[in-house]
Amino acid sequence: MIDRDHGLSVRRQAKALRISRGSVYYVPRPASDADLALMRRIDELHLEYPFAGSRMLKGLLRAEGYPAGRLHVATLMKKMAIAALHRRPNTSKPAPGHKVYPYLLRNLAVTRPNQVWAMDITYVPMARGFVYLAAVIDWFSRKVLAWRLSITLSADFCIEALEDALGRYGRPEIFNSDQGSQFTSVEFIKVLKNAEVAISMDGKGAWRDNVFVERLWRTVKYEEVYLRAYGSVSEARASIGRYLGFYMARDPIRRSAGRHPTRPISFS
Repeated sequence: MIDRDHGLSVRRQAKALRISRGSVYYVPRPASDADLALMRRIDELHLEYPFAGSRMLKGLLRAEGYPAGRLHVATLMKKMAIAALHRRPNTSKPAPGHKVYPYLLRNLAVTRPNQVWAMDITYVPMARGFVYLAAVIDWFSRKVLAWRLSITLSADFCIEALEDALGRYGRPEIFNSDQGSQFTSVEFIKVLKNAEVAISMDGKGAWRDNVFVERLWRTVKYEEVYLRAYGSVSEARASIGRYLGFYMARDPIRRSAGRHPTRPISFS
């Protein structure tokens, strides 16, 4: 975005783009080993106690010997894109200027595939560092339609996953997400509008929707991620891809075990 070889000075380019000049020179530092260990444990605790916010997680961590303050825990939670699962006035904050769409699932019975799709992002720890996993899920069948990994929380990898799902499975009637900046971005919304999909975003009282995808993340992490120590993003991508292939191939087992929805899902 900023061209350092341009005739226009960096200061004037930053002013024209309405961005901080300091952000142009900022070079992000990798997380320390201590923070990586803390983030790994926060992720595990979040799966065990999804209702826990930064205050409760701080207490749980200190009981285990981690000298973490509440503000530091809250900062790491934000970096990991996780939040306590409970009823609250709103969910993830959209970027300034991004439109927020109404919630369309209230009192809706989901009775068939391709009626409602949803998308979410989760944190994936590696041996050194971490990545983000985004997945598009069919709400009725719980099938993972497409997924992508990224080292940043940009909208690009979410758009790639969405376009992949649309190309392979057609279009849903409704697409639901939280209000994160990735999902409210102009580029992401454009893909949905071009496909003529109704857009739904979680709002007040919609916290129950996250339970479905939290179950998926819990399964993926305990059966795959926590058993590995990925040495690189390519290794993580290959291993998670193999696991998700296995996860979907055992669908008949999940159905016979009663873990697959056989009756309509009602959002209320």
